[in-house]
Amino acid sequence: MTSRTPLAPPAGRTTGPEEDPPPGPSPRPRLPALRLPGPGLSVRWNPRATAVGLVLAAAVLVVGVWTLTTGDFHIPVPDVLAVLTGGGAPGDEYVVNELRLPRLLTALLVGAAMGMSGALFQTLARNPLGSPDVIGFTVGSATGALVTILVIGAGTASVAAGSVAGCALTSVVVYLLAWRGGAAGYRLVLVGIGISALLSSANAYLIARASFTDAQSAQVWLTGSLNGRGWEHVTTMAVCLAVLAPAALVLGRPLRMLEMGEDAAAALGVGVERTRGGALAVGVALTALSTAVAGPVPFVSLVAPQVVRRLTRATGPNLAASAVMGALLLALSDIAAQRALAPTQLPVGVFTGVVGGCYLVWVLARQWRSGRG
Repeated sequence: MTSRTPLAPPAGRTTGPEEDPPPGPSPRPRLPALRLPGPGLSVRWNPRATAVGLVLAAAVLVVGVWTLTTGDFHIPVPDVLAVLTGGGAPGDEYVVNELRLPRLLTALLVGAAMGMSGALFQTLARNPLGSPDVIGFTVGSATGALVTILVIGAGTASVAAGSVAGCALTSVVVYLLAWRGGAAGYRLVLVGIGISALLSSANAYLIARASFTDAQSAQVWLTGSLNGRGWEHVTTMAVCLAVLAPAALVLGRPLRMLEMGEDAAAALGVGVERTRGGALAVGVALTALSTAVAGPVPFVSLVAPQVVRRLTRATGPNLAASAVMGALLLALSDIAAQRALAPTQLPVGVFTGVVGGCYLVWVLARQWRSGRG
């Protein structure tokens, strides 16, 4: 009999348990789980995202206190805290409770709504340009308000109703035109940009035909402003967010699955079109109501979710952190609008436009340096 010698392994390779693992992507790290009261209940949480959210919330608190102390009539921090806890001098109480606090709370609530709506739409479109001020929803809301102001000549409540109706009608038109066996993200963006251009032309036409006083008033509103906002605006936004924010948070998990692709999400039991329809409805409502209260403030919906994603490095819409970032951006922009050229107060949309423009220039320059531009 002849014995057969086993073949030697190739150079650089070993056999048995010491064999090199096959190449491939490394597994994603498992997030820690937080146990909840009850049998088998737990929730996973992202430590980095949680830390970013807490830092942003602390920054909002600092900016809020700074806003309440700063102005033509300076009020020290202890006196502001005394007013907020039910004490303080009558003059301080009037300045804080009637002039500064309603405007600050309106800025925070409107910014939170804009940040959350931007996160919904960008996740829905799977495109960083899929924010409501790019795909035409904010412009449609402005068109509805302008028709109410310049054509019908109605009051404040009717302007808000016209803004909501304009945003809702624009969203329906964009969604129907983008539908082709489903509303893909890139089609939503492209159709929305086209509708936005058409509505911008219609807005310019309405302003050109208006009287000088009405045109000036409409142009200031189109820039986005928080001047003269009172407790009625705070109440409106607080009620809206109390209803819409929980609905948006419920949509967070299926939207995160949609980022893997429609087929993969459907295989995991996600109703793709139902999730899209719900996210579209909630996002449109947030956009319309925030525009009705503060006007079409630009770039907050675009910038806030992208900055949050860069900070947290987490997948999904990051709705809570985007809301806090939107509130911080709008509050900072508003205090800059009040104090940059004091005693003249500028519309807050001027400064959000500057912030958004600088952010876009930075992103483009960064991509160009990395060879992706």
